[in-house]
Amino acid sequence: MRLMRQWIRTTAAVLSAVVAGLALAGCAMVGPDYVGVEPDAPPQWQTELSGGLSSEKTTLEDLAHWWTTLGDTDLNHLMECAVMSNLDLKKARSSIREARALRGISRAAFFPTLDGDASAARYHAAEINRGDDNELYKAGFDSGWELDIFGGTRRRVEASRADLEVTWENLHDVLVSLLAEVALNYVEVRTYQARLEQTRANIKSQKESYELNQSLYEAGIIDGLAVHQSLYNLERSRSHLSTLKIGLAAAKNRLAVLLGQRPGSLNLSEPKPIPVLPPTVAVGVPAETLRHRPDIRRAERNLAARTARVGVATADLYPKFRLVGSIGLESVTSEDLLEWSSRTWSIGPAVSWNIFHGGAIRQNIKVQNERQEQALINYETTVLNALEEVENILVAYGEEQQRMENLSRGADAAQNAVLLSEDQFQAGLVDFSNVLDAQRAQLNFQDELVRSKGAVISNLVRLYKALGGGWEAANRPPASHLRESQGK
Repeated sequence: MRLMRQWIRTTAAVLSAVVAGLALAGCAMVGPDYVGVEPDAPPQWQTELSGGLSSEKTTLEDLAHWWTTLGDTDLNHLMECAVMSNLDLKKARSSIREARALRGISRAAFFPTLDGDASAARYHAAEINRGDDNELYKAGFDSGWELDIFGGTRRRVEASRADLEVTWENLHDVLVSLLAEVALNYVEVRTYQARLEQTRANIKSQKESYELNQSLYEAGIIDGLAVHQSLYNLERSRSHLSTLKIGLAAAKNRLAVLLGQRPGSLNLSEPKPIPVLPPTVAVGVPAETLRHRPDIRRAERNLAARTARVGVATADLYPKFRLVGSIGLESVTSEDLLEWSSRTWSIGPAVSWNIFHGGAIRQNIKVQNERQEQALINYETTVLNALEEVENILVAYGEEQQRMENLSRGADAAQNAVLLSEDQFQAGLVDFSNVLDAQRAQLNFQDELVRSKGAVISNLVRLYKALGGGWEAANRPPASHLRESQGK
């Protein structure tokens, strides 16, 4: 017992010396300290805002659940399903758990290690040493603790913490892209359905023209040319149905996969109108968008991680101090192994220093410095790409609305031209080619108008994506759900 107490006192003395040394060393760490960067944002968007866009500050609720501004219950349901079931999101969440575990591994280096071992061996000595057979029994514990004097472990934990934050921002970025893709494919489904309805209406009208011409031909009033012209015009319109059905099926299947379902399992067979635009859309100022976008936040956190790894590499230039100790039992017979006289112990400091490695340590520091520089360049590139994306969609949003208005007026004019040409043909004032031209123009204008309506909504979706909206959906439910739960 006296020897055990002496071992404990020695251990405590060494630990006290270590703690005192760490206190004197303070929290200084080798390598650069990370200083946060801010994106270089212009005061206003370069594009003139039009089509209901305003520079008013965007609210968190507007961005968090931007799709609710479209007032489509089916879309709201699809968004909820996507957040719950999308496979890319599940993968991103798994990456977060992985990064959290890696951070735990880095933190483990702060604590002492304790290993136990036991062995029993029989060995034969050399003949020069009498050549006897002997036995040796051992059991004990080995402990070690590396003192983070120069901050290598702290820098490693700092880097792993930033890596964890990178995975969180990656999850947010996946959410932004996912919700935008769900909305875009949903709008595409509704656009194809509207185009199919419009084409079927035109087919019905063209079929009536064909049947009328067939009757007039049989009555000897017109020749067969008008009959054939009306027939090939009808069949051309019918051929468009197959193309539209192919596009509709592809949009539905893509939407199902985004929701983590098998292609063909999504039921959206009942046609519904294309969602309508909200009267106004607040886009805020560039600085707000750049601070909100997950891809920029991810690039910034990656820069922080790269900076910390410069410190990890720099710490290899300095010696590493360890406190090591062991306590155990050792005997040449198994009967005496548990006797107090079989005890063994040791404790003391140890130091290791990478004195010469052919310049590998300094080269590694240069590698980490260059990777830090690359991360900074990547951050700046991400900021510029974000600004470009928003500016482009601001232009597209306003111009597509103007195009839609032009197409609407053109579609009205084409419809009037069809009515006039049919009246003039039946009066014998023009031949049927005038009717054909008017019908083709009407079909083209009406189809382009429906596609433009879908494009306007799609541009709104892309605008919210460019503003970084939607990633908060993983953290809290929509305000409507909160109000419902509070009312119960």
